[in-house]
Amino acid sequence: MAGAGDAGRARAAVARLSDAVGERRRRLGTAMQDARRQRRLLLVIVCVALLLDNMLYMVIVPIIPNYIAVMRGGGGAAPAAAARGNESGGGNRSRLFARYPAAAAAAGNEDVQIGVLFASKAILQLLVNPLSGTFIDRVGYDVPLLIGLAVMFLSTATFAFAENYATLFAARSLQGLGSAFADTAGIAMIADRYAEEPARSRALGTALAFISFGSLAAPPFGGVLYEFAGKRVPFLVLACVCLLDGLLLLVLVPPCAGGARANMPVGTPIHRLMADPYIAVVAGALTTCNIPLAFLEPTIANWMKESMGATEWEMGLTWLPAFFPHVLGVYVTVRLAAKYPHLQWFYGALGMAIIGASSCVVPACRNFGQVVIPLCGICFGIALVDTALLPTLAFLVDVRHVSVYGSIYAIADISYSVAYALGPIVAGQIVHTMGFVQLNLGMGLANVLYAPVLLFLKNVCQMKPSHSERNILLEEAPKGLYDTIKMEECKGKGKGLHAAGETEENNVDSYHRDLTGASEEDCSDYEYS
Repeated sequence: MAGAGDAGRARAAVARLSDAVGERRRRLGTAMQDARRQRRLLLVIVCVALLLDNMLYMVIVPIIPNYIAVMRGGGGAAPAAAARGNESGGGNRSRLFARYPAAAAAAGNEDVQIGVLFASKAILQLLVNPLSGTFIDRVGYDVPLLIGLAVMFLSTATFAFAENYATLFAARSLQGLGSAFADTAGIAMIADRYAEEPARSRALGTALAFISFGSLAAPPFGGVLYEFAGKRVPFLVLACVCLLDGLLLLVLVPPCAGGARANMPVGTPIHRLMADPYIAVVAGALTTCNIPLAFLEPTIANWMKESMGATEWEMGLTWLPAFFPHVLGVYVTVRLAAKYPHLQWFYGALGMAIIGASSCVVPACRNFGQVVIPLCGICFGIALVDTALLPTLAFLVDVRHVSVYGSIYAIADISYSVAYALGPIVAGQIVHTMGFVQLNLGMGLANVLYAPVLLFLKNVCQMKPSHSERNILLEEAPKGLYDTIKMEECKGKGKGLHAAGETEENNVDSYHRDLTGASEEDCSDYEYS
């Protein structure tokens, strides 16, 4: 009898446990289905993807001295040298950029090889982005993001087991391919899920903060793990996090759920977006403001060593303080944009002016404490520009094109990639032929002169959509007799309106048309632009 009682109690316990697990699953399913919680989880997934991409961008620095030694025929001495350089975490970064130019005279074209290695990610990203943006517009945001995470996982695993320069180059290029999908799809997904302001600016600002933190955390993260656990461990840790992020995306947004994509309009082709003057101004600003950072990263450590006798730890920690003003710039811009959204152009112009002034001050610095101040100014200005103009791109697509964001953020990624593809290759050559002072003065002048161009965006916030977003016929042929008749009628009316002098520019005056009556409202849905 006692055995039967124990069995009954065990069955009851199992039943209670099963009920508890079922209740937790129901609660999790409810949370997943809630729109607000779902988009927060998606924001976390995107931010982790951006964090991983930027950590992988910088975490390869600790193993570069090893491959330099191998290419020189230094044998097994390189790992010990690399380990000694890890004492300050980011010191590996300074070892790469400080020692390398001095060794270039004896090592031939090694500087070109290292420069190409660092630029290969941005170069491939630059080439793939036009295709990835179009692909994202056609299939939605979740599948390209998943593809990007999968490619990044493969790239990270390849880094972990790389044994020569060719494998490193392949892994680095593969990372650019993954970034072209993951970064673009992630930012576009944020813009799509956070369609209202100021929530969109806050979400994009959060993503920018994770990007900055990834760049900051990678050198000490890679340096410490490389010293105490070997070169494979940092990459394997990042690969595991990437895998978990992809699995969470699969759970949250299954690829087979294509209902949302079926309701999406056809996005504007990327070549038409590039021809939009407002978008071109924003893209030019994003490239110009990032040039100082992209060009200083590979050159400033060697300049500090030659001009002020900086130590290894000083060169390694050069960019560490700049993280905090970057986050401050994101926070300030988000708060200002919430109160004064019509001044987004001004925040961007102010940021470019700060970047320009800070770049011109860098060559005048004579010690570590002094050089940190203009670098903080550069990162603060970049935060102002990025946080103000990334939401502006989404708004421009909303009011001037179709609210599909893959191609527009592919253009933004192209803008960044141009700067970071040129930096590792061109910056050193400019310093060699013209000098470090001329490099900084040129970058500063470019930013100061470009700042007034953002006045062109002054009236962007007053724009309104010129046609209904249901106007899918802009890109598709009519599917039925009724659509064909309505389109022909509206084309005829459109010719009459254009003959009367109505322009097709998307400015404030073009939105005060007197659309009365059901027939005219219907025509607005089929209006050609």
